[in-house]
Amino acid sequence: MRVFIKTYGCQMNERDSEALAGMLSKAGYEIVADEEQADVLLFNTCSVREQAERKAIGKIGYMKKLKQKKPDLVIGALGCMAQRLGNELFQELPHLDFVLGTGQLHTLVPLLESIRADRRQVADLRESAAVLNEMGSHFRPTGAPDAWHGQIAITRGCNRFCSYCIVPYVRGREVSREMNDVLEEARELVASGVREIMLLGQNVAAYGLGGNINPPPPGVSPFAELLEELDRIPELLRVRFTSPYVTYFNDRLIAAMAASRCCCHNVHLPLQSGSDRILRAMNRQYTAESYWEKVCELRAAIPDLTFSTDVIVGFPGESDEDFEWTRELLNRVGFDNAFIFKYSPRPGAKSAALEDSVPQHVKEERNQILLDDLHSRVARLLQGQVGTLQEVLVEGVSPRNPARWCGRTGTNRVVHFEPVPGIEPGTLRKIRIERAGNVSLSGSVQG
Repeated sequence: MRVFIKTYGCQMNERDSEALAGMLSKAGYEIVADEEQADVLLFNTCSVREQAERKAIGKIGYMKKLKQKKPDLVIGALGCMAQRLGNELFQELPHLDFVLGTGQLHTLVPLLESIRADRRQVADLRESAAVLNEMGSHFRPTGAPDAWHGQIAITRGCNRFCSYCIVPYVRGREVSREMNDVLEEARELVASGVREIMLLGQNVAAYGLGGNINPPPPGVSPFAELLEELDRIPELLRVRFTSPYVTYFNDRLIAAMAASRCCCHNVHLPLQSGSDRILRAMNRQYTAESYWEKVCELRAAIPDLTFSTDVIVGFPGESDEDFEWTRELLNRVGFDNAFIFKYSPRPGAKSAALEDSVPQHVKEERNQILLDDLHSRVARLLQGQVGTLQEVLVEGVSPRNPARWCGRTGTNRVVHFEPVPGIEPGTLRKIRIERAGNVSLSGSVQG
């Protein structure tokens, strides 16, 4: 049986799809890249943005024609949109065979077997903590260009209940994996050739705290302990993580990051707004000033630390003054990257009950202002790297220019360079930075 998997949304969804592909491969299924060749079509969906749902529903709807040509074709919707809409999807997409929610992804293989034996529509939306520990499989095709990179989900779900977000409703309550399970998976990945690991979770820095939304006391951070244990895997060169919540960066975690051999000096630190009034309306439990203070603490311990962030413009009630506070804080922190979203209400989120009061054209204007600021700021930051010597993890041939290779610094800046004899993906090389572009750097390999 041949299976095609299409993934929408975040890195957590990408990791889930990889785990599902690994489980299916072990069970004897063949993973294919062409939906026309497949006997099973799986759509791992996202529900965080309306556009992502529309894309998934549109794509699954288009597959009706393929099913008419191949009546035995099995089509399944999985993930966050599947969890949110459940049986409603059968009404809109009657050719859909099954809907599998986020808490039952680990049951995919036996579910497929049962559907093949008894063709009937099935929806399974039950929550289960078992999904956390049973999604540790990896699908690593021979010759994959990113074989040096792996991802590990260390938490699932979220307890924050930010007013604009439906993740707690579609991903469930926050749970953490046992550290030994995480470390075992990490060692298996490293043994297979992985040299960089991305740790994933809706609130990754809250790992091991039992879902407690309050800041951990001084000296307590299970996530710091995990970073220290990963540091002890000799062949592991780099560790990245996403996404943390700012209040979990206490003294213990900051010290562990600063002392770490392989923890990268780049943090994705969602801000969402620089206005305290809007932060309260979003149920973000920090202020603009406390966020700034944490950035200063992190930079004091790790001077070359870079930051990226998430921002929402046009949240209900956002005034011109609120927006200017956001803009000022973004420029003060000096983010290397920012994912800027125009607010749109999501059914089920608390803010959906609020009037969407900011006109669309104002959202567009504010979005563009922040993008223009970002582009100017990044160009200046990159120009400041010219002449420096950077340690780069080699990724391989540049996707834009096959004559050149590329990699990333520990601060997550992309560097392009001419390959030299013996260079291999997944190795660290020193690169002298010679030029700066708008979004990346160029240089030459030293030694």
